Amino acid sequence: MKRFEGYEKGIDLGGWLSQCPEYTQERYRTFIGEKDFAVIAGWGADHVRLPVDWQVFQKEDGSLIEEGFGYVENAIAWARKNGLKVILDLHKTMGYSFDASSDKNNFFADERLHVHFYALWEEFARRFARYEDMLAFELLNEVTSPSYSDAWNRIAARAVKIIRGYSPTVRILVGGYWNNSIDALKDLDPPADPYIVYNFHCYDPLLFTHQGAYWVPGMPEDFRLPYPLTFREHNDAARRLGLTDYITPADDESALYGKDFFIRKWQAGIKVCEERGVALYCGEYGVIDRASPEFALAWFRDISAAFRECGIGRAAWSYKQMDFGLSDERMKGVMGELTSLL
Repeated sequence: MKRFEGYEKGIDLGGWLSQCPEYTQERYRTFIGEKDFAVIAGWGADHVRLPVDWQVFQKEDGSLIEEGFGYVENAIAWARKNGLKVILDLHKTMGYSFDASSDKNNFFADERLHVHFYALWEEFARRFARYEDMLAFELLNEVTSPSYSDAWNRIAARAVKIIRGYSPTVRILVGGYWNNSIDALKDLDPPADPYIVYNFHCYDPLLFTHQGAYWVPGMPEDFRLPYPLTFREHNDAARRLGLTDYITPADDESALYGKDFFIRKWQAGIKVCEERGVALYCGEYGVIDRASPEFALAWFRDISAAFRECGIGRAAWSYKQMDFGLSDERMKGVMGELTSLL
């Protein structure tokens, strides 16, 4: 399968210019700094994925906020200084959030909101496409419903065309519905050119990686699950919680989750990429901070082995805090091995 060269091992910078408790200059200036890029480079990473939200760059009327673009310029400069590449990921656009509980999900049906999306990508391309030797663009994070598929293909195609007006070769990442599920790649339009990359996220098995997550409907906040675990242990827990959508079919429920589980899970998406000559990239994977660090480390061993065997570049969610913080104090006891796996 085609590889996404230069983007093999990455770290997400969630919570800095995206998903902020408050969108303030104080947050932008203090949450992440140059020293953090040095730390990430020291972990052996070759890139960062930089999620950004529209509020950093646009007002409600679509006019631009100049300071926001300056923070991206800083990130690019700090990354280059530390030998890192950057994926600029539009995590939220005006009128759309991947949060299913959000009341701002009218983007796909409202052409007025498409105008703001295209304008923002044109501005990103105008300012940043010149850094294509170490920068890639990710059009939108986690399209949710399959009902958006046709509209998303049309919108993405136009955005690609706009970006291509500034660079014919900058890498552009496109993901599918079901929150960037690998199973949705088949419904993306074939790539418009050789510089398109398909993107997916992987938090399987979700009952483990999101144990106790307050934002998962029906998930008790005191629920805990170990790893490794058998398919039976996982599926019995799903049944007890009434979260039967998360049951994993298995020929042998006494078998353990492991590297081979991930490889099997990704096969259909890998086949799509091989048939279309597209590189495949995993923009998010990780374990919630409710899980014990030792269990999280065991999960990272398995999924990292699968990434390496399949030749899939990836970025771990997330560097700091955000319920998944890799650099948080609680992870110090396992970071020696963990950084070799990420």
